[in-house]
Amino acid sequence: MTMETILDKLKNLGITSGELDINEGERTEMMNQVAGYANAFISELRQVKGFRENKVGDLTIKNKKSPLAQLLLQYQTEVAENGINAASPKHLGYIPGGGVFTSALADFIVAVTNPFSGAYYASPGAATIENEVINWLKSVFSFPKSAVGCLSSGGSVSTLIALTAARDKYKIKNDKILSSVVYMSEQVHHSTQKALRIIGLEDVVIRYVPMDEQHRIIPNALDALIEKDKADGLSPFLVIATAGTTDTGAIDPLHAIADIAHAHKLWFHVDGAYGGFFILTSRKDLFKGIERADSLIVDPHKSLFLPYGVGAVLIKDSNAALQSHYYTANYMQDGHNEELLKSPANLSPELTKHFRGLRVWLPLQVHGLDPFTACLEEKLLLVEYFRIKLKERGFCLGPSPDLSVSYFWYPFSTHDDEKNRKLMDEIHKDGSVFLSSSIIEGRFVIRIAILAFRTKKETIDEALEMIDRCLKRVQ
Repeated sequence: MTMETILDKLKNLGITSGELDINEGERTEMMNQVAGYANAFISELRQVKGFRENKVGDLTIKNKKSPLAQLLLQYQTEVAENGINAASPKHLGYIPGGGVFTSALADFIVAVTNPFSGAYYASPGAATIENEVINWLKSVFSFPKSAVGCLSSGGSVSTLIALTAARDKYKIKNDKILSSVVYMSEQVHHSTQKALRIIGLEDVVIRYVPMDEQHRIIPNALDALIEKDKADGLSPFLVIATAGTTDTGAIDPLHAIADIAHAHKLWFHVDGAYGGFFILTSRKDLFKGIERADSLIVDPHKSLFLPYGVGAVLIKDSNAALQSHYYTANYMQDGHNEELLKSPANLSPELTKHFRGLRVWLPLQVHGLDPFTACLEEKLLLVEYFRIKLKERGFCLGPSPDLSVSYFWYPFSTHDDEKNRKLMDEIHKDGSVFLSSSIIEGRFVIRIAILAFRTKKETIDEALEMIDRCLKRVQ
């Protein structure tokens, strides 16, 4: 190919490839369209249903250009108006990711500037913001300054990171796997068992510890199980407690469990993905002992109301965390850890990673902490209000929750489970407010999870009106 041909081709390719680098006028117009869409979406949230089930239209990728306005309309009808509206105040089913607007702005800024936050030398400022978020979390949960941590995509990956560190600390591999024991309750989040399988510990012995009437681990039962397993020649190494179960909103007795774990020299892991940030509220005494955990996970995209995609893990033993994720032996040299720990990628399976730190850092800097705490206190009161109103209507209730998740069922005279399933179906068909269901102690129950930051008393009243309508259709 001659130089002239090369130059001609480069010129032509440059014209087409340059379309990706949009000029300022076009950028402004596109941002105005997106801002208009976002404002309309947020303004209408209190009027639209919490759940709508529509058939998805044609979303195939075609090699043709489409105007942004047309694509925004398609997004609205095919995505925003289909399924669970997770940004809605009417999402009272699964644990919602609230979508605080300032966090969305942070994501926009990150996507435009695109810093590489995995390695400190690549973007010292981005890595420092990530580390400062971790430092803030250590202060919230009274973890020592020497603890390490990183931001992840959510509780599942955070759990994976924490349990891998526990595995490597206790050298659980090869034949030792079959005799190693993990202790948890049946209310543990399913990502725990999933993480154990992914990290090669599918064949460990799992003991489900008996629970009390509040769905909390019974410490004496845990201690008895450990003693028996040790007497039988097994090797207990990990205890998992939950600070806010997904099904029932219960907090295990963390302090008592920490005593047992430390007495037996086991790794103590706490799953605070949903409930952890309620430590900022009037329920903080229920979290005593969380600071004694060897590892802790929390999800800012749950009880800090941020958009989906940001979890966090804290680990006290930096050597164990680095053993799992840093691929050389040099890190063991004295004094070398501090430098290594500036790079979030050394504590995570991810090297290339989204710069998640800004979506936590910016809202906390803009709003301060008080509005987040007020939202959490509000949700605690709303679940009490909801339960009182349900009881007045003759519903049976699960135990009073520690946090903002509860469950209920209607005591039909016959075919109890079947009719409660029909009631759930009617609630989903109505869709005004989204609720979910679960099976607890063999019973079909309807579940409420009040956590969306936009949820107010008016939302709960609307949910009650919906339940009244649907109950009439089933009775």
